[in-house]
Amino acid sequence: MSAAESGWADESYGSADGSPSVADPRPAGEGARAGDLPPASEEYAASEETLAAFEEHAAMVERAAFRAGRLGMGYNEDQVDAFLDRVVATLRGTTDQPVTPGDVRAARFATVILKPGYAVSEVDEFLTDLAGVLEAHLGR
Repeated sequence: MSAAESGWADESYGSADGSPSVADPRPAGEGARAGDLPPASEEYAASEETLAAFEEHAAMVERAAFRAGRLGMGYNEDQVDAFLDRVVATLRGTTDQPVTPGDVRAARFATVILKPGYAVSEVDEFLTDLAGVLEAHLGR
């Protein structure tokens, strides 16, 4: 059974006599050319480098440690940790709601007094750096 008889033939790709259709600019009988797509090895290497960089930054965020706030005042640790978990998920591509550099810059956390909390200046500085990293990776 031929492709035309089985219903798999599509007139938009070529005529019944095998000549190219109007949509196909290649001469008759010519398949895909080497230059039609980027070499797979280059594309794969670039994606591996990108994934490695994302993972490196995700690990950096996971390892982030902040001193206790001074004078018994700091950012709520649970809120900061939850936000940084979202950033890690963004960098690893495991979330359907990625964090943007704008989200990082706009992040606000409750301030705690006389409870464990992270040093405000350290968290703010870390988030500023993190927004730059996300911009570089996500191109936003």
